[in-house]
Amino acid sequence: MPRPFPHDPPTSEHDMTLSQTSTREALGRQIKRAHRGASAPLIMGILNTTPDSFSDGGVYTQEASAARRALSIAQEGAAIIDVGGESTRPDSNPVPLETERARIAAGLEASVRTGCAVSCDTYKPDIARYAVQAGAVMINDVGGMTIDPAMRCVAAESGALIVIMHGLRETLAGDVTDGLSVFFEKAIHDALAAGVAPESIILDPGIGFNKSDAQNIACFNALPALRHRFDMPLLVGISRKSLLGRLTGRDVQGRLPASLAAATIAARQGAAIIRVHDVAPHVDAMRVTHALSAVTSGRHE
Repeated sequence: MPRPFPHDPPTSEHDMTLSQTSTREALGRQIKRAHRGASAPLIMGILNTTPDSFSDGGVYTQEASAARRALSIAQEGAAIIDVGGESTRPDSNPVPLETERARIAAGLEASVRTGCAVSCDTYKPDIARYAVQAGAVMINDVGGMTIDPAMRCVAAESGALIVIMHGLRETLAGDVTDGLSVFFEKAIHDALAAGVAPESIILDPGIGFNKSDAQNIACFNALPALRHRFDMPLLVGISRKSLLGRLTGRDVQGRLPASLAAATIAARQGAAIIRVHDVAPHVDAMRVTHALSAVTSGRHE
């Protein structure tokens, strides 16, 4: 259902804090329901404000275009808008803090104004802290809270939901499920020790990050075991990725059918959140997947 801009956005720091807390708690409940299979997986829409992202680099770098993209993501039914200001594709280069902050500023503001829950895609604690102060309720840490341990303190102090992703600077050797389990076990232990609430943690196997095609495919098989072992929600990002290009021979803009197919498999394997570029088709796909899964499993809503 479309999500229009709120008629009365928060007008004070106190009002913003109350609104942010309410949004975070509501999102946490939604994620919990999806994790338990009581609702369809949530869609996280991607808002890249970078000039060099692999799929839409340079498209949403201006304030007006970022605002239009944020509103479109919300209106198409996403539960989360994920704002990122640094590309993490294999050949990308890190950017200074000031540059990343300047890139995401307009996107964060526009995304918060939609009334949608907002996430910030970063591995830098200072950027995560800035994003939370701007209204974000989730930190999507592609560094898995291992690149800079201070990220654990930001997550704990802010109360934000935190995505721990594998693979930005880690590799896998041997069995994929075992390797992911070892990584997540330590990452979760360190996060809890820093004061992060266990119900705030979401796990992402990092498909497309430092993995071969065989390992990326094995990540899908690993989802049920990870879900059972840790009992924490799983996020999967496969939208338009190069694995799908190699499997289909399609370029980036021709990978929607493949993205939908992969998202459906991820949902059937237990993913609670699917991170995507094409929001509306994925919202529909997840609704149908959930409804038909209920029929085939004998589950009644």
